[in-house]
Amino acid sequence: MDDPTSDRFDQPRDRSDPALDRSDSASDQSDVSTSGSAHTDVSGHEAAGGSDEDGLPSSVVEEAERLTRLARNATDPDERAASLDRRDSIVAAHDYTARVREEDETLVCHPDEWVVDGTVRFDRIDDRSAAVEVSLSGPGDPDDWAAVDDANRELVERVRERAGDVHAANVDRFADFMGNHCAKRMTAASSAEIEQFFGEYYPRNTWPEPDERAVVAESIERLFDVAGESPPPFSRPE
Repeated sequence: MDDPTSDRFDQPRDRSDPALDRSDSASDQSDVSTSGSAHTDVSGHEAAGGSDEDGLPSSVVEEAERLTRLARNATDPDERAASLDRRDSIVAAHDYTARVREEDETLVCHPDEWVVDGTVRFDRIDDRSAAVEVSLSGPGDPDDWAAVDDANRELVERVRERAGDVHAANVDRFADFMGNHCAKRMTAASSAEIEQFFGEYYPRNTWPEPDERAVVAESIERLFDVAGESPPPFSRPE
């Protein structure tokens, strides 16, 4: 779990604590806490949607939240590390750092330039609203795993009714993958996630019958058809 801190932007913290790890080395805190998955800046204003010229795009914040939740819920250390590494890389692409403030279970993303040698330099902060906070204490979206799983299982049964048991078996496996590994509804799957399912999860973690394996790509197409949505482009398994 990301290391806790109780520091505030106006109260620098002693960085001698050896428990601090690489992903949570920056000390920062605002005077607000959020609920659910609302995104706020450190001045307490709700972050605007879309992208800000000097801020972190809301789509990146949402993905960082999703990956952080996956890491916190992971039982496999490798899966946890992979989620944190991906989270760190996507915010780093915008010159931001991400960490979790455990005392109030809040994801904090702030500009890299605020940090020097693992410590927030307050003289470098011209606009504290550049930081974004997301509460992790509520169910969130898509962290409400039960709701996500219920929606996915309902769709499995609709596929069964429309396309039969063979396709439903494949879609059920895809529901396991999307719920347990991505914490997303099946219809929200990206091209990369579908291809990861084909190339890694399906052959390594499931035991399909030959007739099921032969139509797995078609099963995913049937899934989106039944849901009334268009699938993202993906490469079919060999």
